[in-house]
Amino acid sequence: MAQWIGYMVSIKCSDDSTYQGEILTATTTHITLTKAFCNGFPCERNEVKIRANSILDLKLIEKQKDNVDERSTITIAKPIAKRAGRTHSTSEPHSSGNKFAASTSLHNRSKPIDIEIKQTHEPVNNSFKNSTPNKKEKNNRKWTKGWRDEECFGSPMEQSNIGKDFDFEKNLALFNKQAIWDEINAQKPDVVKHIDARKPTKYRHDENIISTIPTSYRQITVPKQDFCEYVTDDGLIIPSISRALRKRLWEVAERVGLTWEKRIDLIGRAAAEISIQLCGGGHRLNPHNTHQWPTVVVLCGPHKQGAIGVNTARQLASHGVQTIVFTVSMDAPIIKKELSLYMLTKNRVLNNVSDLPPISDLIIVALCEDADNPKHYPLLSDWVNKNKAPVFALDPPPVGTPGITPKCSLLPVLPLPHSSNNGKLYLCNLGFPVDIFNEVGIKYKSPFGPKFVIPLHPKDD
Repeated sequence: MAQWIGYMVSIKCSDDSTYQGEILTATTTHITLTKAFCNGFPCERNEVKIRANSILDLKLIEKQKDNVDERSTITIAKPIAKRAGRTHSTSEPHSSGNKFAASTSLHNRSKPIDIEIKQTHEPVNNSFKNSTPNKKEKNNRKWTKGWRDEECFGSPMEQSNIGKDFDFEKNLALFNKQAIWDEINAQKPDVVKHIDARKPTKYRHDENIISTIPTSYRQITVPKQDFCEYVTDDGLIIPSISRALRKRLWEVAERVGLTWEKRIDLIGRAAAEISIQLCGGGHRLNPHNTHQWPTVVVLCGPHKQGAIGVNTARQLASHGVQTIVFTVSMDAPIIKKELSLYMLTKNRVLNNVSDLPPISDLIIVALCEDADNPKHYPLLSDWVNKNKAPVFALDPPPVGTPGITPKCSLLPVLPLPHSSNNGKLYLCNLGFPVDIFNEVGIKYKSPFGPKFVIPLHPKDD
């Protein structure tokens, strides 16, 4: 091995590193280099010892000459981007930019070595340089089609470089799908058959995929349940009561101090809350939108339900809503007090159907009291049906208002067994203490939660 001492050598090792330098010593187990470079950079140590079992490739370049002023040249591969139109790698001529002189910082003075950078298309480990062009380089470089192809694909897009078309049918025929399925079926017959037998059920857009569970949460019970039941949004069962039990409930409330005047204010407040939402809520009742504020017409009869309607109109007027009260009889003593309070709002009171406006935003109906045969008002029914505005009924009879089909109805405390003629049902809280319910035989726990008004839904048997 002594005959190779003094030669310049390029060694590629198993850890993807490349060493260049002069052979100082060489044995069967290792090679020692002096004035060595690793991946193009001078090594910090004076001598580099490389084990023989880590050498993948070794190339002799030239023998070191005695003249220290002469320079040796080592060729190092450097990757360059492929240019459009080039089909082979090229080497640029030697210049001061292509080669650099490097001398090792050793104890004794050594001969400098010129390393020639040979440009090639082969990839080289060059992790210290970021090949992505910065913004300045992009602005200085022309955005040509060939340059775009190089940056995106690394090779020019030329028809000559594209081979013959790929034969999809031939390659697909190599994949025997049936044989693979037969193998799967042979290995797991039970699982495959179970999957094939499980056919998905098709549902319509109006069908529920998840099966519903009947509601069974009951916290209100009545002495005798012979009527229908309702369910709240939270799943609570609300039983309906008879008119006789409701009358007893009113009598006990009156005796303990919850008079009719107190109850009517609570019902009117709940009715005003629902009416505002039916009229558009905050979108309509906005100080910056006064030209689009709603108009509400309230139809009142000469009874307690009519008094609730007048009270509701007064509370709506306190929110700035334009209200019109139509009363069948202005001399009914039960509504005189509420009517006198409403007149202080400076809104209109009518008793002639022909004076009613042809268009309104909401119609509140309080024409019929709780009776089996409520009175019919044909002229008012015709006007309501021609108006096309939504209709809101206040404590209507269970059979409904003759000739008028409301969109929704408001009920106090506990509902009567109402028919579908009263639309969607809402229940309002009048703040009855639990002892009032206990006195009439009703086991009661409030279903209202954080709300003052809750919707009711028919309970499916």
